[in-house]
Amino acid sequence: MVALVAIWWSVVLVLAPEPFLLPGPDRVVLALIRRWGDLWPNALVTLTEILFGLVTGILAGVATALFMGYVPAASRVVTPFVVVLQSMPVFAIAPVLVLWFGFGLASKIVMATVIIFFPVASAFHDGIERTDPGLLDLARLYGAGRARTLALIQVPAALPALVTGLRMAAAVAPIGAIVGEWVGASSGLGLIMMHANARMQTDVMFAALALVVAMAVVLRLAADLLADRLLPWLDETDR
Repeated sequence: MVALVAIWWSVVLVLAPEPFLLPGPDRVVLALIRRWGDLWPNALVTLTEILFGLVTGILAGVATALFMGYVPAASRVVTPFVVVLQSMPVFAIAPVLVLWFGFGLASKIVMATVIIFFPVASAFHDGIERTDPGLLDLARLYGAGRARTLALIQVPAALPALVTGLRMAAAVAPIGAIVGEWVGASSGLGLIMMHANARMQTDVMFAALALVVAMAVVLRLAADLLADRLLPWLDETDR
């Protein structure tokens, strides 16, 4: 991050672009301080949307992966729907979700859920499917049923894959909320960005973007902390 900021500042010093094209880091920091009274309440709104979307997306993804793991034949039916849901452009479905769920938190939470759902469901299900066949044979030898095999062998074996999905989800979580706010919202950092862009206040837009990046970094660190709690037996190379 320090290197990127240094490169950014060097470009501004050497090329001297107009501030509305590329403001320097100093202008962005000043805008962040000057507009903090407007930015932090909207940042709380966006963070609320992200957190709710993250929780619902993770729960939906885990439930879907468990269902496909418990009923292997169902994966042939469910997987195409999951892929179709992920392949739809975010900007294409955002207006429809705003139309269905309104301009409040609900549409942004649904948008974040849709984006977060796929990496969690896909990674966790892949981990369940890749369980060591020797362990599955051992479970059958001891007469374990499908539910016990899933709960005691496949789910623990798939936890590293689930953590990978959580890390991916934490990185993309802000996208759904911001896109939803761009399409239609009464508050949020996405709305601040839209207004700043229309007024050519690029420094304010970058300040709002810096807050979004900070949220993504914190969520990623939280996912790493969760990995340390869930998988204390793994070393860094296995993760």
